[in-house]
Amino acid sequence: MRIRFFIIIFFVVLVTGCRPKKNAGSAASYTIATLRGPSSMGMIQLIDSLKNAENTDFRVEFLNEPIQVRKMMLDGSADFAILPTTMAAILYNKGLDYRLIAVPVWGTLYLFGEDTTITGWSNLLHKRVNVMEKGMTPDVLFRYLLQKHGINPDKDVVLDYSFPTHIDLANAVAAGQAKLGVISEPLVSLVMQRNKKVRPIFDLNKEWNNVQGTPIAQTAFLGKGKLLQENPKMAEQLIAAYDKSTRWVNQNPDSAATLIVKYGILPDKNVASQSIPRSNLNFVRARGISEEIEEYLSIFYSMNPEIIGGKLPDENFYY
Repeated sequence: MRIRFFIIIFFVVLVTGCRPKKNAGSAASYTIATLRGPSSMGMIQLIDSLKNAENTDFRVEFLNEPIQVRKMMLDGSADFAILPTTMAAILYNKGLDYRLIAVPVWGTLYLFGEDTTITGWSNLLHKRVNVMEKGMTPDVLFRYLLQKHGINPDKDVVLDYSFPTHIDLANAVAAGQAKLGVISEPLVSLVMQRNKKVRPIFDLNKEWNNVQGTPIAQTAFLGKGKLLQENPKMAEQLIAAYDKSTRWVNQNPDSAATLIVKYGILPDKNVASQSIPRSNLNFVRARGISEEIEEYLSIFYSMNPEIIGGKLPDENFYY
């Protein structure tokens, strides 16, 4: 069935993890839990170097959903992890010993669809917009932007939560079942490949930047606090490698796209190369932008305190 297209291609597992070549009988000492999508796209050069290393202490686990990363953090099997910043705040506020090292992805959400009549926010009045699960980051962020443009999200538009995940919603837009949807890259690029009538209408990161003066600190790269304290040299080497990888991906999108397909993150090189510039990859150390991150989390707190765990993280959250 057409509606199943993206579920099939996006979750094809070419590799279940990036398992480095080790000496016989040895095992990787540190595990990095990352998500298929912009998070792993930005670190793809690092992933490839680990895969081809003769001897390394790291292995990478590719996961499909943030909840899977959260599970690895809860059971302690992830030494380093990548997941939404809001979820990172929740876990820190629950007492998990993880620190925010950097923000590697700065906004991947777009309003997109087939509606060609929308040229400004006022054109959304009385429109139906599909958003994944109510109360989650895309919903809260989109509601905030509507309010900033004088639109009451509960009265002036119809927010439809019929499709509860990014995949479900992407499939619906591709099949013409949803005319407007708030979706994240790289699903935006995948849908546009499938349905040529679909186009990005608003880059929500740019819209956020226009309102707030800062980009969306959407994604968090975290490490175990004890590990960072006991082995800072190892941590800094990994951090430097991730930073270098992100810069390389932005400068070499075609070569990066080849690796992105090789490791099963995306199924098509053209889609991968088109998705890179829309994914806003930029590795920035958290300790230098703590005020910007706190401002970002403060907005979510004001909209729905529980989305960050009921309170703002304290200064020890930042590494």
